[in-house]
Amino acid sequence: MKDWLTSLRQKDKRTIAQTITKLENRDPDALAILQQLLPFTGGAHVIGITGPPGAGKSTLIASLLAFLRKQDLTIGVIAIDPSSPYSGGAILGDRIRMNRYAMDDGIYLRSMANRGKVGGISRFTKDSVRVLDAAGFDVILIETVGVGQSELSIMHMTDSICVVLHPGAGDMIQVTKAGVMEIADIYVVNKADLIGASRLIAEIEDMLEISGGKADWAPKVIATNASAHQGIEGLWTLLQKHKQYLKHTGIGEKQRIKQLYHEVEEELWLILEQKCKEVWQQQDFEKRLTMLEKKTVTPQEIAKEVADRLFGMESE
Repeated sequence: MKDWLTSLRQKDKRTIAQTITKLENRDPDALAILQQLLPFTGGAHVIGITGPPGAGKSTLIASLLAFLRKQDLTIGVIAIDPSSPYSGGAILGDRIRMNRYAMDDGIYLRSMANRGKVGGISRFTKDSVRVLDAAGFDVILIETVGVGQSELSIMHMTDSICVVLHPGAGDMIQVTKAGVMEIADIYVVNKADLIGASRLIAEIEDMLEISGGKADWAPKVIATNASAHQGIEGLWTLLQKHKQYLKHTGIGEKQRIKQLYHEVEEELWLILEQKCKEVWQQQDFEKRLTMLEKKTVTPQEIAKEVADRLFGMESE
């Protein structure tokens, strides 16, 4: 275990990959691995990159990678791709787009399927962040699946959140009602060379003036054209300002503690879900399912039976 941890701390890509895979597969050593990693976490600036499909999130990250490497910073990237509801597979397109950085020792790329997890992320994103954090990367970027109005899971595992939008993303009514808009620390209007960019910026600023923003931090708006590497330095400056804000106010530490509590809750539900599946597979529910098909029993009654057998008590 000591040799393994030493290799990880040296950013050995094979060790990092194997560690994340073990955690994803719920290897028997997973808990021991996490316990070894925990003391080395908390040093990275974890940044969420979210927004609707087509906003240019991957291009923005690729441009950020080029800029940050010039600053001699090391970066871990976790890119989430949607899984097929039929085959369960995923095309890890983000890894293809960023492949030019795969050989850079200061960059680690990891694509993962969301495996049906809602919220724009994978169930194992947090564990992967912990691995990259313990490995000593300065910055960790998480790119979500193209999200809609209520997929907000990214807020439970990041320090700073960039919501990436593009001209044509919607009018003022759409902008105001989109739940994902409420979690942003920085709004990035990408593809700012297109018609409508100025209008979108004005709409976001109007929305912020009405809503008042998040606590003491007034969310910022910046225009970028990632494909031409424009606005990237300004975006990084805003991210650094937000990082300092979190540190000096103590909000960052409180935020991370809150995220740990949320992780406990999520892990509890994962365990309960697995236990329910085990009970379901071990017990003979075929007759009850036949009754369900004949409409002589309700789905709620069967679910209650599973819960009763799991907990050994009457469920309420």
